[in-house]
Amino acid sequence: MGPRSRKSGHKTGQSKGGHQSQQHLSQQHHPQQLNTQLKSGSTGGKAKNSDGGPQHMQQHFKSRSGTFSLQPSTAFKTFLSARLCYAIWSIITDCDETFNYWEPIHYLIHGKGFQTWEYSPAYAIRSYAYLWFYALPASFYTHLLPANKILVFYGTRCFLALFCSLCETYFYKGIIRQYGPNVGRFALIFMILSSGVFISATAVLPNTFSMYMVYIVIGAWLQQNNKITLLGLAATTLVGWPFSAIACAPIGLDLIAPRKRRFQVIKWSIIIGLSVILPLIAIDSYYYGKIVIAPVNIVLYNVFTSHGANLYGTEPWYFYVLNCLLNFNFVFIAALFSAPLMFTCKYLIKSRRVSVNLSHWIVLSCFILWFTVMTVQAHKEERFLFPVYPFIFLLAGFTFDLLNRIIQSLMPKLTTIYSFFVITFIVVFSTLSISRSLAIYKGYHAPLDTFMHLSQIDQQLGESNNLPTPINVCVGKEWYRFPSSFFLPSDRWQLQFIQSDFLGQLPQPFKQGHLSTRLIPENMNDLNKEEPSRYIPVDKCAFLVDADTHRETPREPRYSQDTKNWSIIKSELLLDHESSPNLWRSFYIPFLFYAKNNFVNYNLLQNNNIRLN
Repeated sequence: MGPRSRKSGHKTGQSKGGHQSQQHLSQQHHPQQLNTQLKSGSTGGKAKNSDGGPQHMQQHFKSRSGTFSLQPSTAFKTFLSARLCYAIWSIITDCDETFNYWEPIHYLIHGKGFQTWEYSPAYAIRSYAYLWFYALPASFYTHLLPANKILVFYGTRCFLALFCSLCETYFYKGIIRQYGPNVGRFALIFMILSSGVFISATAVLPNTFSMYMVYIVIGAWLQQNNKITLLGLAATTLVGWPFSAIACAPIGLDLIAPRKRRFQVIKWSIIIGLSVILPLIAIDSYYYGKIVIAPVNIVLYNVFTSHGANLYGTEPWYFYVLNCLLNFNFVFIAALFSAPLMFTCKYLIKSRRVSVNLSHWIVLSCFILWFTVMTVQAHKEERFLFPVYPFIFLLAGFTFDLLNRIIQSLMPKLTTIYSFFVITFIVVFSTLSISRSLAIYKGYHAPLDTFMHLSQIDQQLGESNNLPTPINVCVGKEWYRFPSSFFLPSDRWQLQFIQSDFLGQLPQPFKQGHLSTRLIPENMNDLNKEEPSRYIPVDKCAFLVDADTHRETPREPRYSQDTKNWSIIKSELLLDHESSPNLWRSFYIPFLFYAKNNFVNYNLLQNNNIRLN
């Protein structure tokens, strides 16, 4: 059976309530059918007044069959426990996160960091206002823990874990209220264990921020809280990743569909949109020294320039399908299966007990629209998936809820077999997800561990006046794995680049001084052309971080083998993905992970020719 409207509780599964059950089934609505005017808080007098009592809450979180779903407070604790683990153990999967976000955040706090061409006032496609969402908690931790920037880095991640958990809980609450405990239960399980969320939950990326906001958008929409829905839509589009608006477009259309409230929705859309965009423009214009609307600039660059994002690589059409299978395994298949199930229930079975309402179709259309638009784009990134993760979880929940109702209503003899299937599915999904997350951690955590070791070296060096200034830590081919300047112990340490086979443009340090962000840096371009000014001679490096692969070129010698000039002082194992089989490197299987894959030594080298006292 489908979920009841919010005003009369929820019900999933088969009911034996006779006339009462049929009356219940006739009350299904999509989220906006119950709403006749724009509401600012809860969803109407009756629902609001009944929300506080324990009996009412029990109706929301207990199905007629007696099966409970977690209360939102318990779900929040569960989410938070998982996300805090992710904050500590997840890696930085994208160099954009380091150089386009962590580095300018470091600059805002410490006055020092790397600048990419996107932050040049000549292009201005990144938002400083967005950075302050992270810089504010990071500044707090900096004052609390001034001697350890690594703790500031992880403290900021823990803040993101908290924020993500709050958004997920709000999303979960909306699912329970609109679709009932059965859908909510499955969505919660999938959200907690997904390896896709292991990667995305605490990343400092606009795509992750948009994922947070999409949780809010869906949760508010399902609870008929239109103002919060509009605020989430404005935030994900203007503050986060502008292209995430594609995924939420059907929800936006649903808000303005009823004529009775169209004027109110448009009015509040303008009010909320201006309340978001005006501070954004003010802050960004302050830092750039001219009027800047960053979300407009990034859309213009990606859509209306001849080169745009395609400079940074293209992928085949099936890239997102493979990525979803890797990070969601069978849950992604279940999400896809929701479409034929919904059509079957609507047009073939035609039973009230297994009916679907308009909101099901809207959720499905959100996912299909995004997947279609993004798949046809040549430039594809894993992080572009983040904003549609909530739809994947919800669609997978639909699949199991519809299967449950079909079997209990039409094929009750298969109930035991179906229960066994569900348990098996969850066990397999959980095992594969944990295995995938462990593979990411064990395979690629070496850069963070290696750069952490610099703090120990800094303590050993003490305050000697004989040290070179600055102490240069260099990277060549491993430039893209640098975790950020938060891993450099103090201002006397500086990351430098040496030549490698990478022939694109590398970032350069922000100019120091008040409002140096307004200065147009020299030697920058938007064509990803190599800038030789970025490099220093390798003999100027006091330390060098390098992966000792067996591939050697004139610009990428094996520094670790040059024992005359370099000494290995820290070494970690790094998965060599190029020479490891796809299947074995993608999932962690005890013993076999190390036996079947190839690893290289990720080394921190010290220059024997530079004396450090």
